[in-house]
Amino acid sequence: MQTILLAEDNAFISDVYSIYLKKEGYKVDLAADGQMVLDKINQNPPDLLVLDLDLPKINGCDVLKKLRLDPKTRDLKVMIVSNYNQGDFCPECANLGISKYFVKIQTSPEEIKNAVKEILG
Repeated sequence: MQTILLAEDNAFISDVYSIYLKKEGYKVDLAADGQMVLDKINQNPPDLLVLDLDLPKINGCDVLKKLRLDPKTRDLKVMIVSNYNQGDFCPECANLGISKYFVKIQTSPEEIKNAVKEILG
């Protein structure tokens, strides 16, 4: 079973995305802040990180930078789902190897689910 780490500090959004992804047979783990993301990935790397950029403690952009500097997580698949338009919050994200980028308000949970299926195959 493929594992997705969902990094999202909004519990309602986490619940909605989790329901959609679990129905597709994915194991979903949750992280509500950037430090939790790094800790969970260090303990048990997921197949995909779905990352919000506006996270407490360590923002998603800094999380992504740290992941790309570590040889163990350099190639981790990352999909960003944020309230920010691409380039507004973390302009360098585009150069940090993201698979997909979505703006939450413009994207349905169904589209997120379909993107996950596309990335993970």
